[in-house]
Amino acid sequence: METNKYAERIEALRALMRGRGWDAVIVGGSDPHQSEYPAERWKQVRWLTGFTGEAGDVVVTLDHAGLWTDSRYFIQAVEQLEGTGVVLHKTRVPEQVLIPEWLRSRLDEGAVVAFDSLCTSAQDGRELGGTFALAGVPDLLSVLWEDRPGVPQTSIFRIKAGESREEKMEWLRGELSERGCDAILLSALDEIAWLLNVRASDIEYNPMVISYLLVGQDFAKWFVLKEEVEDPVTEETFDALSGDGIELLPYAEVGLELSAFEGRLWLDSTTANCELRGVCSCEVVEAPSPVARRKEQKSPQEIEWIREAHLRDGAAVEKFLYWLEKSVQAGKRVSEWDAALKLGQYRAEIEDYQGDSFETISAYGPSGALPHYITPRTDAPLIEPRGLYLCDSGGQYLSGTTDITRTVPMGECTAEEIRDYTLVLKAHIGLATAVFPAGTPGGRIDAAARLPLWRSLMDYGHGTGHGVGFFLGVHEGPHQIRQNLDPTPMVEGMVTSDEPGLYREGKHGIRHENLLLTVDAGTTEFGHFLRFEPLTMCHFDTSALDLNLLDKWEIDWLNEYNSSVFEHLGTLLDEDVLEWLRVKTAPVGLES
Repeated sequence: METNKYAERIEALRALMRGRGWDAVIVGGSDPHQSEYPAERWKQVRWLTGFTGEAGDVVVTLDHAGLWTDSRYFIQAVEQLEGTGVVLHKTRVPEQVLIPEWLRSRLDEGAVVAFDSLCTSAQDGRELGGTFALAGVPDLLSVLWEDRPGVPQTSIFRIKAGESREEKMEWLRGELSERGCDAILLSALDEIAWLLNVRASDIEYNPMVISYLLVGQDFAKWFVLKEEVEDPVTEETFDALSGDGIELLPYAEVGLELSAFEGRLWLDSTTANCELRGVCSCEVVEAPSPVARRKEQKSPQEIEWIREAHLRDGAAVEKFLYWLEKSVQAGKRVSEWDAALKLGQYRAEIEDYQGDSFETISAYGPSGALPHYITPRTDAPLIEPRGLYLCDSGGQYLSGTTDITRTVPMGECTAEEIRDYTLVLKAHIGLATAVFPAGTPGGRIDAAARLPLWRSLMDYGHGTGHGVGFFLGVHEGPHQIRQNLDPTPMVEGMVTSDEPGLYREGKHGIRHENLLLTVDAGTTEFGHFLRFEPLTMCHFDTSALDLNLLDKWEIDWLNEYNSSVFEHLGTLLDEDVLEWLRVKTAPVGLES
């Protein structure tokens, strides 16, 4: 029997452990900036185990190897870990045992636990301390990973944004003064891109530059240089930033700079890694970066651009859904991968399209039961003229970032599919119509989406809503709408998703997702209230609905939304697609 290559890699790691005297090794799923989506160089969990999900950490001891991940990836993990010897440890479930607790149950006090100090946040590194002897090793797997990719360097360009770089720098320096700090280190890539108004393609689907930024009252040092720059766009960008007094330095020299820094340094321990925190000999103030909260509240100009991006993106999705329905009904062979490619072609026709915002999830029938399904490029399942097809996708545009999921009936549906489809749409409407006091954390309004499912003793294991950047990450914090008790308040100008779902293994998956803008709902003697407005413009298919499960006000909302989609997209669609959309958005549930 052929040995699994991932099992061989784990055994090679164990041989290294024996030679170094390590009792356990933790391999995290992030990079030196704690990015959700790392570049190829830092996809260490994938290299070691074959698991390709975006969220997962691995622990290897001399007699056990485990992957810790959440319910979005349970089915996927079981399939991908087969033959590797790696055991799935489930997180975000009532009986979860997280890595620190598990290690304490398996290892003696004083055991040596090794981890990649570059890819572990200062906060997470501290949580491991106390019980064990820690061995922080930068680039721990490099000795085994012989063909490991280097640090990427792609073309860096400037963008138009709602505020100038100078205005943002002035604001940040004001924050430094209020905190009584001499400088702040920004490690999070989206924060750096936002502050400098620059974008690149160092990470697939994420228009960011792998770098660090050190900002003081009278200086700014950008640790961005990796190789010799020969790209004229990057050279023009560097010239502009240098002209503004921003010093450009090698990426690898950030540690040297911090070790020599004297003064009071502001550092976010959730994004700064252990290696950098360890070289600081100055006074360090550990506190959340103010940039994260500032950038999640979009400016009026950015909101205007974002609305325009969603109109063009919605038209592309409508063209795709028209093509898909007509092709399948005509008996053409359309696979999940064919559909994903076609949608990408429609988006590529948009003038300021810069690529997808994540890998398209194109899932028919049972494939939809995996929330983060990876569509195979070869031998992909065919989409049949029955049941449900789920497509979760998004685009990156100079004018904004989009993220939309539509589940559509491809023909006759079962009673179970119709009921599930309707209840998930009911859940979506529940959050879309929520009104709440300003400052309410997202966790307190999560139930607005879940209640229609809870009443039928159903639920889903992922969050209901995440923030979205302005031509930045499709997932943006710190605000979130999920069951976690996160205190981050909802404020005007936030863009967030509304994406409840329902998944039946081996049968189907359903998710209905729009992006919403948080807006003012009015002020009364009881306080200031907020509500949501939909940004996404693409119809919800009504042919698979059981209207008996919807209240009149929910049907009214659905009719109003679909009517708005038809009105807004009318000038962007060809006559045949527009006539098709007219039928799709016709009001339902009206008494004759």
